[in-house]
Amino acid sequence: MWSLEEKKEIAKIGMTGALAATVATSFFLKNRSMKRLHVGAGAALVGFSLWHHFLYQGKKERESKEKEIAQES
Repeated sequence: MWSLEEKKEIAKIGMTGALAATVATSFFLKNRSMKRLHVGAGAALVGFSLWHHFLYQGKKERESKEKEIAQES
């Protein structure tokens, strides 16, 4: 579907957009709908940040983490 480089770029764009939405809505927190949008944008920022982080993990690190999880189960 998408290459690793494309996924990294999409994650960066998503983080930028979510951060911009979080900052923009922070000025209007007295409005109930803006407060909800602010919380949603913050959650999206966390999600894109986690995705971005995991895209930069090496293949060996992922395999070793998967083995650790399998051994714990």
